[in-house]
Amino acid sequence: MSFPLFLLTLTTVIGLSVGQVLFKLAAEAMNGVGPFWLSIARNGYLLGALVVYGLSTALWIAVLRQAPLRLAYPFVAMAFVLVPIMGHWFLGESLRWQTFVGAGLIGAGIWISVGTE
Repeated sequence: MSFPLFLLTLTTVIGLSVGQVLFKLAAEAMNGVGPFWLSIARNGYLLGALVVYGLSTALWIAVLRQAPLRLAYPFVAMAFVLVPIMGHWFLGESLRWQTFVGAGLIGAGIWISVGTE
């Protein structure tokens, strides 16, 4: 995988991770007052999450035009590392040592899956 393609893939994964944080903020902003559809329509976090996910999907398609799925898809697992870290930074959620051990295992899995291609 070329370096520019790697950066495009990483940008996609970061976008998907940001989208998850925005979805969490959207869920927290829904207070249950009024009809559910109105809570959705007024939710700026949800709109932001959908826009970020839409852009990330477009980037993902650009990645898949250049890379085989077997090389590109393992990088999506990086979201399992990024989302808990973003949850800690932006939402004040706690991080445990198991998160870091899991991140190391995921990193090793990506490295093994992608290899030197």
